[in-house]
Amino acid sequence: MTTTPVRVILPGLLRDLVGGVAEIEVAPAEDGQTVEQLLDRAFTEYRVLDGKVRDERGQIRPHVKVFVNGQDATRGEGLATVVPAGARVHIINAVSGG
Repeated sequence: MTTTPVRVILPGLLRDLVGGVAEIEVAPAEDGQTVEQLLDRAFTEYRVLDGKVRDERGQIRPHVKVFVNGQDATRGEGLATVVPAGARVHIINAVSGG
């Protein structure tokens, strides 16, 4: 089994909430992990992020996208998407304005 950590890359708006942290490294789980499990582990130290990414039911908010190695997990299996060791997970939040 590979021990390469998963890198969760945060957008600027979320970075501002956690003192400028751009990436969170999460050790891979021995039996694999889903997006839901990854977010649980990644947000342990940064609880404020959880409420910005997931709603009160634990679902990814409608204005947030999660990409696993470039694939939009929110269009596929969502929280059940498997995250392989060494993956790059980008969290993207919509910005509105005019």
